[in-house]
Order: sequence, then C-alpha cells, then structure tokens
Amino acid sequence: MKILQGVVAAPEAKVAVVIARFNSFINESLREGAVDALQRIGQVKDENITLVYAPGAYELPLVARRLADSKKYDAIVALGTVIRGGTAHFEYVAGEASSGLGQVAMQAEIPVAFGVLTTENIEQAIERAGTKAGNKGAESALVALEMINLLNAIDNA
Repeated sequence: MKILQGVVAAPEAKVAVVIARFNSFINESLREGAVDALQRIGQVKDENITLVYAPGAYELPLVARRLADSKKYDAIVALGTVIRGGTAHFEYVAGEASSGLGQVAMQAEIPVAFGVLTTENIEQAIERAGTKAGNKGAESALVALEMINLLNAIDNA
C-alpha cells in the first residue's frame, strides 16, 4: 500500500502571506501566528516569507491571484476577518473571499490557505486569533506548508 502525506517542515519554501488591513486589530494576531509557525515549526527562512497587505478580505483573492501568477511562491496564506453585522454584507464578503481564494488555488495549482475568520462577533474573532481557540493564522500557515510537501510527494510518486 502506498500512502502519500505531507510533512510540515519546508525550509526552502517561498510563502506569501496576504493580510487584510480591515479589522487589523485581529488580523495582526493572525499574521504573528502565521509567521511564527512558518519560521519556528516550518523552518522557513525569513527571506522566503513575503508579507502583503490588502485593503480587506474582499480584495484577498485578486492579490493572491497576482502573487500566484508571479510564479515566485510555493504557497499563499490569506488572512483576514469578516464579522457579521446587521446587514447581508457579511455573506457577500465572506462568500467572495472564500470562493475567490479557492479559485486561485485551483487555477494556479498552488496551495492557498484560507485563514479568513468568519465570525458572529468580535469576541469569537479574538478567540480564534490567539486566545481560547488557538490561532487560525498559525494553523493556515501549517496547512500551506503541508500542502506544499503533499503536492511534491504526489508529483514524485
């Protein structure tokens, strides 16, 4: 039986981390978690990590697409926070960010990790950005690294 799976360490990986500026008080915690995971657990070198700031979560797919098209990165980690409000705005922004980032991954054939929090309130966002529920930025970075290694394992099988 052949089993293919990825590992997390990827010292030579080149990773772009795209962070939405809107809700930056949450997103900066996600960024810190992602960079820490890339460096400390993934062993990615500083010079192989690029941080890119987008205005908001809605803009993440276009920025990710441009980064993917550059062919300079092995993976992209997209970070942002969309908090439900009293209007349908939440569904539009969260839905477009999710489907857009998925399209980038499929079309560019590189991992695009979805680190966009979609929460009911600020408290939930804070919990997922480094308190009770862990740090989803760190988790997304680890997913990106594992996917780099898994896709390489598939290509070399």
